[in-house]
Amino acid sequence: MESSRRNFLKTSSLAIGTIALSNKYSFAMGTEGNTLKSFGFQTWTIKEDINNDLAGTCKKMAALGYKELEMCSPLGYYDAGFAPLHKLSGKELRKIIEDSGLFCTSSHFNLGELQENLDHRIEWAHQMGMKQMILSSFWLSKEDQTIENYRKSAAGLNIIAEKVKAAGLQMGFHNHHMEFEKRGDELIYDVLLDELDPGLVKMQFQVAVANIGYKAADYFRKHPNRFISAHLSDWNSVKDAQVPIGQGIVDWKDFFEAAKIGGVKNFYVEMAADTFEPSSKYLLSV
Repeated sequence: MESSRRNFLKTSSLAIGTIALSNKYSFAMGTEGNTLKSFGFQTWTIKEDINNDLAGTCKKMAALGYKELEMCSPLGYYDAGFAPLHKLSGKELRKIIEDSGLFCTSSHFNLGELQENLDHRIEWAHQMGMKQMILSSFWLSKEDQTIENYRKSAAGLNIIAEKVKAAGLQMGFHNHHMEFEKRGDELIYDVLLDELDPGLVKMQFQVAVANIGYKAADYFRKHPNRFISAHLSDWNSVKDAQVPIGQGIVDWKDFFEAAKIGGVKNFYVEMAADTFEPSSKYLLSV
């Protein structure tokens, strides 16, 4: 993955400028019939490229067919590789992204910054023009990952989400594999769905949990309109590795049909850089 990140800016050979972006965006993207109207990518896996050449990387991703991106909060992820973006205001960052042919619809935040600097992060989200603020998990320590602590954490996020909603933004929660562990007979993710207020917190589903047997489509159908977005990835069981979208075990036709029921509006590819081009080609054909 590290090698593919370093080579990403050098290896993309598609022409830049082929993707036109309207000055007026329809935020309620998603699926219409069997056609995917818009899809994006999460910046985490190519953060080195993003930080070294934000405009150039965004232009290359736009040329591949991506229209959206999901950020990681430069302040909350300052020590995780996003420090260079901290020098830019939300308005400045937004202009670079949009001038490059993309637009930012969402961002990940960590719990600490939402608890301690919520007003500032809401203002930054508004400057960026995004509509979603996604908590990237509670990140409880292993010894603290009890059902009781997850319930308490969910109650705390509901309180944060009240203020986020009042500001005209949507609070979301992103899962990892750890939320699909059980404590006794209870699956942590199911407990979170019970505890998080559906009127305040929508879910961002991490499709990567398909490799441990959990299907996004099942959750979309079981919990209508509880979801706001999804992180896309695919898995090859024989190789025991991630593969580009459409080349693995995920039934994408079923996924996108179920996503309409789940309420999903935004789709972000989150895999190694070398999967972005073939994944985009597949999504453009959906």
